[in-house]
Amino acid sequence: MNILIIGGAGYVGSHCTRQVIKAGHRPVVLDNLVLGHRQAVPPQVPFYHSDLADQATVRHVLRHEKIDIVMHFAAFTNVGESVSNPVLYYKNNVAKTLALLETMMEENVLKFIFSSTAAVYGIPQTIPITEAAPTAPINPYGQTKLDCENLIASLAHAHGLSSAIFRYFNACGAAENGSIGEAHTPETHLIPNAIRANLGIAPPVNIYGTDYPTPDGTCLRDYVHVDDLARAHIAAFDKLDRPGTLLRFNLGNGRPNSIYEIIQTIEKISGKKTPVIVSARRPGDPPELCADATAARTQLNWRPCYDNIEIIIKTAWTWHISHPNGFC
Repeated sequence: MNILIIGGAGYVGSHCTRQVIKAGHRPVVLDNLVLGHRQAVPPQVPFYHSDLADQATVRHVLRHEKIDIVMHFAAFTNVGESVSNPVLYYKNNVAKTLALLETMMEENVLKFIFSSTAAVYGIPQTIPITEAAPTAPINPYGQTKLDCENLIASLAHAHGLSSAIFRYFNACGAAENGSIGEAHTPETHLIPNAIRANLGIAPPVNIYGTDYPTPDGTCLRDYVHVDDLARAHIAAFDKLDRPGTLLRFNLGNGRPNSIYEIIQTIEKISGKKTPVIVSARRPGDPPELCADATAARTQLNWRPCYDNIEIIIKTAWTWHISHPNGFC
């Protein structure tokens, strides 16, 4: 099949592009390169330097490349930035998604895979979190993702759009061969920041709160390897044949790790201490977030290949050692 990957030069999108090739399909990438990197896209993959809201270009790509399925990874994801600049997030994450879906409807391309987030749940009432848990985002980023989910549901009912929505927990890791990995500016994720601090190429890593009701006092989070995320998306391809299909899946390993566990694992790999700064809690940080990914396991026959945090971090370590300046 011909798969259009919107945001395919970004972190998750570039890994998904490679997994699509590995699965025997033909990827086509469209990315505006605001956050993505052209070097992350394999040279043999058709690449369109454009924005998902550029309806004329998207329409051309859908027709010219004979696209069967559209995958959408082109969101802004910085929670703090969404709080300080919500208009930017509503324009990029909601308005542009609407433009993309409108073009797809006009071109009768009715299979869609959407990258969402566990942030739609807000502060969970129960752990682990199932897809049936209440959605109550506590920041504009999570709200924009939930708004897109609701838009997709409306189009499933009104126009027969078939879609799979994936709610990520903490995406992490890198390609095992070190060819691609996380390269965000600014970087807000714990694992790359802690690795870079350990390597001495970034400031000490911040730990926000050590007095949570957890075994070591730091927050617990569910980390899932980026290639495992990609494989789940591809497993949904053959679930979209019936018009109006609407699927939602959590993606996580189901075994959370604490902030200290992440830092200690990096220290085990590197053989040296990681400089840290202990700060007060951040408002809105729940003590624990953990996915119940039973639905993905049963309906998609999905199993994480990277189900050990040390193995996951080793892939990220390989990337940062070989690319200390990212793709530069």
